[in-house]
Amino acid sequence: MKLQKILNNFQKLHPKEIDLSLNRIKALCKKLGNPQDKIKAISVVGTNGKNSTINAIFSILKNANFNCNVYTSPHILKINERFIFNNEQLSDDELADLFQEVANINDDKPITFFEILTACYFYKAAQYPEYINLIEAGLFHRFDATNILKENLASVVCSCSIDHTDWLPKDEQTIEKIIFEKTSTLLDSNIIVAKQNSKETMNCIKKTISQNLSNKLFFNDDFSYSVNENDFFYYEDKFGGLKLPMPNILGQFQLENISTAIATLRSLDLGIKDEHIQKGIKKISSIARLQEIKSGKLKKLVKNNRLIIDGSHNEDGARALNEYLQSLNCNKHLIIGMMANKEHEKYISYFKNISSITTIDLKTQPNSISGKDLKQRFKKIPNVQYQPSIELAIKSINLKEGDLLLITGSLYGAAEVLNLN
Repeated sequence: MKLQKILNNFQKLHPKEIDLSLNRIKALCKKLGNPQDKIKAISVVGTNGKNSTINAIFSILKNANFNCNVYTSPHILKINERFIFNNEQLSDDELADLFQEVANINDDKPITFFEILTACYFYKAAQYPEYINLIEAGLFHRFDATNILKENLASVVCSCSIDHTDWLPKDEQTIEKIIFEKTSTLLDSNIIVAKQNSKETMNCIKKTISQNLSNKLFFNDDFSYSVNENDFFYYEDKFGGLKLPMPNILGQFQLENISTAIATLRSLDLGIKDEHIQKGIKKISSIARLQEIKSGKLKKLVKNNRLIIDGSHNEDGARALNEYLQSLNCNKHLIIGMMANKEHEKYISYFKNISSITTIDLKTQPNSISGKDLKQRFKKIPNVQYQPSIELAIKSINLKEGDLLLITGSLYGAAEVLNLN
């Protein structure tokens, strides 16, 4: 297949999967005519909630009849998910043509896989100079390939927490260093800071961006939301309050992401009306973020029980996921597969009142931790067992009427579930 062959070649252009530097992406984009200088962008950084916040912004903008381009990572099922132009994913043929054109211009020069994908995105996005681009930062931000814009409409700072510390020096694996990497080079425009998991984290962000001349909005200081019992929530900022229906996606943390999306769009004076927001938040697309599986091969195995997948894989993700689980009045069973470089013990420590936990091997990921080793990491947790596969794990769990089964721990694991299903 042409597309897969080009992707295989992209992966051979640099010996490292990640090599934090802006030199290669800048050199290639210069050959491409610096397309990143020709677009209107909203940049989204942070540890958790980036994809969900982008999807909320995207849905609201579409309901307001805006045309958007969207660049996110990683993909769950197909790489096409990363390349949305004019509100639609590119087809395999369109993507292959784009990649081949950029590959020819790159002329086999060393560049990482993510960097050349980012260059491809910018190159295509420049064909739509009037569209709004929603761009998710990759690892950290300071030396991330998306961080070569000279100006943007806004920078959104989603929840920041400890993750990917293996890319930091041993003596700098701290939340302060992570926040510095994510926020110290934000452009002077508008900065919208989402709800953080602690007052200390929010204060650290405020300190790090204190010299940035942007118009700044902070959750609680400048915008907030509250939940009403009658199936709606209330959003408020300096422009006034909005009574909004509950969104079509699960989890209280999604209200945090949606509120950040609303604050971003209302601050930009794009002509977004209340009805665009009300309709938009009912149509948000969200793959592998508290996604309920309602049909398919694996769903048949759980019969009438609910089956949910979630790609959370770090402490903050576990905290938010546990908050959702604690809101449910039922027995909860977890199936967990994780990558080797995660804080496994800290991740599992956030889950309370879980009926059973089953660890599994992630079949498609050579850098994952084996299910047997993961079970050993969870040895302080009661009711932990190991099964070699997702199907065997589901079959081994004694689900009673009304029980919930959640598969979590990795976006790659979520992709395996969706492919199997």
